[in-house]
Amino acid sequence: MADEKEMYGYEEEDIITLEYDDGSEEECGIIGVFDVDDKDYIALNPLGTSEVYIYGYKEYDEDFELIDDITDEEFAKATKEFEKLVEEDLVEAEQ
Repeated sequence: MADEKEMYGYEEEDIITLEYDDGSEEECGIIGVFDVDDKDYIALNPLGTSEVYIYGYKEYDEDFELIDDITDEEFAKATKEFEKLVEEDLVEAEQ
């Protein structure tokens, strides 16, 4: 499975498994962690898709927590900031 994960451009340590209430699981690559209004968010890419999930994010000493109960306003701000960061990264890559 490690070869399949690397095929999607992620190292093993950059993959997390989301576990849903219905018992299903989904592996996602970590795109990055970013800050909006002094709150951290994480962008995840389900392997094999072009989708992006954005969650609130809290980091502890050697662990972290995904926060999925963010408000619509927080989600909109986080999405806008993520899109801005992606656009800036693409512009930098072209230079």
